[in-house]
Parts: sequence; structure tokens; C-alpha cells
Amino acid sequence: MRLILLGPPGSGKGTQAQYIMERYEIPQISTGDMLRKSVADGTPLGIQIKATMDAGNLVSDDIIIKLVKERIQQPDCKSGFLLDGFPRTVRQAQALMESGVKIDKIIELQVSDDEIVRRLSGRRVHPGSGRVYHVEYQPPARAGHDDVTGEPLVQRDDDKEETIRKRLVIYHAQTSQVSVFYMRLTLADSENSPQYIKINAEQPPLVVCDEIFRNIA
Repeated sequence: MRLILLGPPGSGKGTQAQYIMERYEIPQISTGDMLRKSVADGTPLGIQIKATMDAGNLVSDDIIIKLVKERIQQPDCKSGFLLDGFPRTVRQAQALMESGVKIDKIIELQVSDDEIVRRLSGRRVHPGSGRVYHVEYQPPARAGHDDVTGEPLVQRDDDKEETIRKRLVIYHAQTSQVSVFYMRLTLADSENSPQYIKINAEQPPLVVCDEIFRNIA
């Protein structure tokens, strides 16, 4: 089973990826993880990536594609894989197709922007341990304080509403085009193109999981 999982930050991709990996015994492939590992390993490509990131620039699609192609050749991908949040651009989607990598199904988790903001802006973190709470869904016993140490919790800059909405604008600008790209492929050649599945991810996680499994079985 070769899958692509798309969805905005806060849509529950991480949770659903775990369910899918356990069900189908396939690895989750995250481009972010691959980039960090390549830099940490100090490979020639990693050195190039680090220089690009240190300069404040985005890593090119060509480098991302190369990392993905190398990763899916590993033995643990023999039975399939789950690409998490990739491709992010039409260029990446085209390059993946041109490389001959076959994708069976694409799953897009759909969540409204307001719900994403509610989910992410409510997160609070204990800086010392990294423990995460949510003011609505998983509140600490004492508001604003860590359950273990009693120390104050903080809201990370990435979890502030203004930052979240900026990220969502970028996400929609990129992913909407990727969605159109794959849906056009399916209309043009439904037998040889990956199936595009949209899931309402505002439902409880286990309900979302069941809906995913029904659609990809």
C-alpha cells in the first residue's frame, strides 16, 4: 500500500499516520525527518541542505525528490509506505510521477481553518519537559501550570493565532494546486492514477480512522 497523507497543521495527520502504519505495517516517511537526519549524518547532501537552511532559504524540490527516492528504496518500504505531507507542490507531484513511483491512494484530511486555529492556539507547553496540554481538550489540573512540577506553561510562537493563519494561507495556496493536479489525473486516467480520497477530519480520531480504512481497503 503506497499512500500519500495530506492535511494542514493540526488536522491530525500524526495520529492517523500511526493508525495506518500499524494496520498496514508500512513506514511513515516525513520529508522533515529526512532533512534533519541528512543534516545530522553530515552526508554531502546533508551539508548542502544545512547551508541552504542556514542561509534562510527553502530546500529545493530537486533535493526533496532525491531524498524521497532514496528513502523508498530502503527494505522497510518493500510492502509500501506512507508519505506524510509530501508532495507539497505541483512540481514535487510531477517529479514524483516522472520518477516512476507508483502511488495507490491519496488521503486528504479536511479541517476548517477556524477549527485548526482552535486546536493549535489552545496548546500549552511545559518548557522543561516538553509536556503538552490543551486548554480545552487536555487541560492541566491547575490552569496554566504543569501537572508534575507546578511550573507555568507557555504558548509557543508557532501556536499563536496570527502565525497559524499565515501558515494556513501558505498551505492552502500550495496544497489546493496539488489536489487539482491529482484529481485531474484521476479524471484523465482513473485506472492508472492514484485514487484521491477526502476525509472529514473534524470528527473524533477513531471515527476518522475508520473512514480512512473503509476508503483504502
